[in-house]
Amino acid sequence: NNIMIELDYDSDDDGTGGYFVRMQDSGGEIGSIKIASATSVAFNTTSDYRLKENEVEITDGLEMVNNLKPYRFNFKGHSVIRDGFFAHEVAPFVPTAVDGEKDAVDEDGEIKRQSIDYSQMVTVMVAAIKELSEKNEALEKRIEELEK
Repeated sequence: NNIMIELDYDSDDDGTGGYFVRMQDSGGEIGSIKIASATSVAFNTTSDYRLKENEVEITDGLEMVNNLKPYRFNFKGHSVIRDGFFAHEVAPFVPTAVDGEKDAVDEDGEIKRQSIDYSQMVTVMVAAIKELSEKNEALEKRIEELEK
């Protein structure tokens, strides 16, 4: 009943640690969908520091977040209300979160849909929170100084 793919894992009582899907390239695992516990699933992307280089801290997270426009909407033909973004509006600010091109169509003129990987936006949002926290601490210090 509406199941497109069903995967079963049966090696222990709850399957913890078992993979539903494992993605690899020539260097090894790059992501997975895994059983995290008896009641949860983990969607993982490789993030080991030993595989990274040229790291630069994000210092304009607040500016990026301030440029995002969250919307409340429903998809055409569906009545369920959702919250989200328009992919083409996110692309200039968090390009790693967007797949596909704005207004693209295939050879038959059918829409080639853009999509968003919302998990890619978490880093930018954390950077923005850190910037707000620093601003807040500076304001608190100024207030304390004025109260003396």
